[in-house]
Amino acid sequence: MKLILTNEVSGLGAPGDVVEVKDGYGRNYLIPRGYAMRWTRGAERQIETIKKARDAREIRDIGTAKEVAGQLGALRVRLTTRAGDSGRLFGSITTGDIADAVKAAGGPVLDRRRIEIRNPIKSVGSHKITVKLHPEVSASVDVDVVAG
Repeated sequence: MKLILTNEVSGLGAPGDVVEVKDGYGRNYLIPRGYAMRWTRGAERQIETIKKARDAREIRDIGTAKEVAGQLGALRVRLTTRAGDSGRLFGSITTGDIADAVKAAGGPVLDRRRIEIRNPIKSVGSHKITVKLHPEVSASVDVDVVAG
């Protein structure tokens, strides 16, 4: 099945890329979640628009990515949320919450889709988060979750 990616998919490609995937993966996972759309001649005209949008929010080069990684490494992010007596959160911390907290702490504006949370954050304490700034550059951010 030939698809045009509309979002970045790990191990597959970036927005605007035309990829060939197995029918079930495209039909049952990529298309329903909005990560891709079917390739047609009409849809192929939209590729340029998708690539322009990607370029507008993407970090241009490795030097800039390393500079942003340095800013993130020195940053201490604090998130206040509701928690029970045992330190367990009501819900969990999302990538959008982290992106907002980084911006509020004086850090750069991050795309929430670039933030990777290995295990769901469901407890109070210090957590390490990875941000993929560039295909070759990743940054680590310390997030302190406190009950509020």
